[in-house]
Amino acid sequence: MEYKARELFVKYGLPSGVGVVGDSVEEILASRENITYPAVVKAQVAVGGRGKAGGIKFAENEEELVAACNAIFGMDIKGHTVKKIMVKPKDEIGRELYLSITLDRGARRPVILFCPEGGMEIEAHPEKVIKYPVDPTRGIPDYTARYLAGKAGLSGDQFKELYALLVKLYRLFREYDCMLCEINPLAIDAEGHLLCLDGKVSIDDSALKRLPDMQEYEKSAPREPMVAEAESFNFLLIPCNKEGNIGIMSNGSGMLMSCMDALAKRGMTTRTTLDLGGGATAERIKEAVRILLSDPKIEYLFINIFGGITRCDEVAGGIRLAKELYDIKQPMVIRFEGTNKDKGLEIINGLGNVTYVDGLLAGVEVLANEYSRQ
Repeated sequence: MEYKARELFVKYGLPSGVGVVGDSVEEILASRENITYPAVVKAQVAVGGRGKAGGIKFAENEEELVAACNAIFGMDIKGHTVKKIMVKPKDEIGRELYLSITLDRGARRPVILFCPEGGMEIEAHPEKVIKYPVDPTRGIPDYTARYLAGKAGLSGDQFKELYALLVKLYRLFREYDCMLCEINPLAIDAEGHLLCLDGKVSIDDSALKRLPDMQEYEKSAPREPMVAEAESFNFLLIPCNKEGNIGIMSNGSGMLMSCMDALAKRGMTTRTTLDLGGGATAERIKEAVRILLSDPKIEYLFINIFGGITRCDEVAGGIRLAKELYDIKQPMVIRFEGTNKDKGLEIINGLGNVTYVDGLLAGVEVLANEYSRQ
């Protein structure tokens, strides 16, 4: 969330500030001595587009601040419920830029993205975005900042500020194993200085084990109940499209993406995916089925499991357990490959609303036929 990104910016000496953050109006007002007016009241959700959704408001006094907080708390912004708000002084700015460092998998290196125009409409000007690769063995030399400053028409002093900012942002990017460090907008204030007006930081999950502060943040971050329950079993559950009605279970992100793509090509929409990870035992499969189908809007379940050491009788046993224990009515399309496949087929034989298929596309065809009967 933005407030956490700002905390990291401050830690690395970037020109930013956090302001007052709270989970309720009362908590925010308890720090009223740290609030300066006019103030900006900003919803804290892990998604963009807050301003257009009404999640950013302004307040000239405490009365307006309370009204703004009451309007924002509980707001739904692209499926995220606002449970935390940040209040900070309103900055007087003259110009907005865009700056980020992201990991470019194709180039196999970090890349700086810079645009002389920032703010909410950055996506509307892709042709103006400058892409500048970073040599990890050299870091960011001053001529990189000089080139970017020249493209934006910045002054000599602003070039020095941009260079210092880039060096610090890149240090944050490296030391926190970031996938993205974004400043949007990177503002020029009334005195001509650069200011990080908003931020987004995305950290590789695999790095959390060596980032204690991020571990604590992750534990406290709000999660959907289904996501949290899935994590308790070491499953990765990802809500995809709230308009969808198909749940997909598999043991690998590549398999999940293949299923989603194949379904989409036939006009079907995935609501939620669940990655089992390793150890596809009957108990784990049973719990995964239960968690996915606890969402009443999932009308079909597609289970596609393949692995050289995955025992198909365990997969089938988990499906049978789930059917027997939880009175599942939704149709399930099953495909599994691996050890003891014949035993697995025997276990699911005769289960109501369970269809076994020999491959991904065959499963998609069965689901397409189910759709056509709606």
